[in-house]
Amino acid sequence: MPLVKQHNRCAFEHLSSLHEQNPASSNRYHKMTQPADAVSLQMVSAVNNSSLLQPGSSLLNFDGHVFFFGQKGWPKRSCPTGVFFLDIKQNELKMKPAAFSRDSCYLPPLRYPAICTLRSDGESDKHQYIIHGGKTPNNDLSDKVYIMSVVNKTTKKTTFQCIEKDLDGDVPEARYGHTINVVHSRGKSMIVIFGGRSYIPLAQRTTEKWNSVVDCLPFVFLVDFEFGCCTSYILPELQDGLSFHVSVARNDTIYILGGHSLQNNTRPPSLYKVKVDLPLGSPAVTCSILPGGVSVSSGIVTQTGDTEFVLVGGYQSDNQKRMICNTIILEDNKIEIVERASPDWTPDIKHCRMWFGCDMGKGSILLGIPGANKQLISDANFFYILRCNRAEEDEEEEELTSQACSQASTEDQGDSTPFEDSEEFSFSAEASSFDVDDIDTYNEDDEEDESETGYWIVCCASCNIDINTWVPFYSTELNKPAMILCSSGSGHWVHAQCMDLSESMLLRLSEANVKYFCNEHVDLNKGLQTPKKVVRLKKQPMKRLHKKKTMKLTTPVKKSFLRRLFE
Repeated sequence: MPLVKQHNRCAFEHLSSLHEQNPASSNRYHKMTQPADAVSLQMVSAVNNSSLLQPGSSLLNFDGHVFFFGQKGWPKRSCPTGVFFLDIKQNELKMKPAAFSRDSCYLPPLRYPAICTLRSDGESDKHQYIIHGGKTPNNDLSDKVYIMSVVNKTTKKTTFQCIEKDLDGDVPEARYGHTINVVHSRGKSMIVIFGGRSYIPLAQRTTEKWNSVVDCLPFVFLVDFEFGCCTSYILPELQDGLSFHVSVARNDTIYILGGHSLQNNTRPPSLYKVKVDLPLGSPAVTCSILPGGVSVSSGIVTQTGDTEFVLVGGYQSDNQKRMICNTIILEDNKIEIVERASPDWTPDIKHCRMWFGCDMGKGSILLGIPGANKQLISDANFFYILRCNRAEEDEEEEELTSQACSQASTEDQGDSTPFEDSEEFSFSAEASSFDVDDIDTYNEDDEEDESETGYWIVCCASCNIDINTWVPFYSTELNKPAMILCSSGSGHWVHAQCMDLSESMLLRLSEANVKYFCNEHVDLNKGLQTPKKVVRLKKQPMKRLHKKKTMKLTTPVKKSFLRRLFE
């Protein structure tokens, strides 16, 4: 039976407004410890490409290494896969491109999909991610299922494989803001999909409300992952659609907590218990309403133990953040939610109108707040790492069968409430296999030295590319300047910007199979070239424009008539 380790699907809210106070002014290390509930809050700085960490994207955790997926917009040529490795070391966050194998299908940069992780029995070091739904860069919703796994991993490069899974039967409609979990019963496994939002029916879409969304019908979908068969279930206890809720799964039971109802514009303090039985015949799905729910949307869940989770963040009303924390305990087919000590939030976090975050596993959470208006990069955010009762490093990793999934509200502005109309940044992580300190196992010295590989060389006499002052010039550039090979002699690399190449010309040269010569060697190349032999065209004789007509002889009768006419 496959074992599913804890996974959290969380949301980064779209930043529709920026707080007044600049977090950069308080460049400090804030930390608080408690004997029972040890909590520390640490600020991390984004060194490069922080603008790619936008709401709607996801983070995938493979054996303690976190990868960024689902950037806003189509990927650039510098990283066509759109997947980056997040290297967090010495309180700095860096992003490095990742690659896919040749037999992989194309994985579009989906924003706010539902993601869960599946680990096979006997292969605890290998797992794969199941990705469903989400928005494409063209603002279309996806109903496809992708399977993503690691096929090759070295200290310098990680190669992924992505396979698209075909579904049949009651296929869930294209959606986002939903949750996906894996349940196990009687030696079998099933995927459970619930909630989310989708566009209004095509027949009802007009120009004014083309991007208007509605809550999906409260159907529970069971997906046989082996054969791709889907079955929908209507449960009388689930009357209203929910999105951006929290779901925690253990064995054959899923607990659905909180969420936002777009139809009623409410955050009901609901708590549902969905039990899935998988006998030899048809599956049996039951639902019951439990007391003691929590009114929260956009909550973040992290796992701190085999049966213990921590709920942090989110919103409890349209204009109020939820600053308290809760502990969720799953034991003996029951759930218990109790309030726990909250961290000592910094003034920057308290005063900002928006906040967002995601689970990093083993009790660690990545929190973010919007940057100030005076920042050079308008989309820049400031990030913190919150550690809640983190496990000891020398503790042996346990095989967990618990799973968590949380969602945040992500609607376009104007279609919903101020907090619920935000774009979501989703995070997916392997809770029990990730530790913030484990990131140090990645040796940055193993990376190629960019100063030696030629990106920052002096390519010509007029070269003005400096590693300390360089900023991207072309839209295809990310963290290195674009270069092109000069074919003079044995060949040498030059910066495209120093050669005054336009972006269209640079793209044309990269696609065409032609030789390029830099500004210093283009005249020399012309002098050394042998003139091409010109093939003379065979001239065809020109036809006469006016063909001479043959004169017809006149008869004597006509001659006499003409003579009399003129006389």
